[in-house]
Amino acid sequence: MQVISLQKIVIASSNQGKLIEIQSLLQNTGIEVLAQSAFNVSEAEEPHYTFIENALAKARHASHLTGLPALSDDSGICVDALHGLPGVLSARYACDQNNHQKSDSANNAKLLQAMLNETNRRAHYYCVMVLVKYPQDPQPLIAEGVWQGEILTEVRGNFGFGYDPIFLDVASGKTGAELDLEAKNRISHRGKALQQLFKKLKIYET
Repeated sequence: MQVISLQKIVIASSNQGKLIEIQSLLQNTGIEVLAQSAFNVSEAEEPHYTFIENALAKARHASHLTGLPALSDDSGICVDALHGLPGVLSARYACDQNNHQKSDSANNAKLLQAMLNETNRRAHYYCVMVLVKYPQDPQPLIAEGVWQGEILTEVRGNFGFGYDPIFLDVASGKTGAELDLEAKNRISHRGKALQQLFKKLKIYET
């Protein structure tokens, strides 16, 4: 049985929105959570077609450069009418020809434009989390979470980040940007993935 003892981990992301949510989810766990920026670690390349491959690449990159266990998150929004787009390109959806990063608002605007004449508004957020104990870890812990919803026709709300202002959680009738952090963490793709990861950790530790 694999034994895992975590006292300190590095989060393999420089996305402030993700960092805030992950740090909130990990509070009161006794684990010291550090951002990769604290070690001047640059963002890893994400050349792959799947969330899991990109998440693994990011986790191994951060662990290699810090010497610490690393937790990575690769996530995005997948829209039924667009055959799963933006998907792994969610953060870079509105990039220009030179791949210059655009803002969340630009990504939202492009998605709203793409959905302008669509009646099928179904979409889901997807998140995969990967934890490696060291860079060459042959048994990374992997967990996933899905948050089902719909794409609105206009932005609503002031919280969250990414596509939250146009993503409607049908059950609550609120967008991701209308939910406070605690409420969002209970139902979000990221919250579900981390809960699943912790369950796996407890199994491995027994």
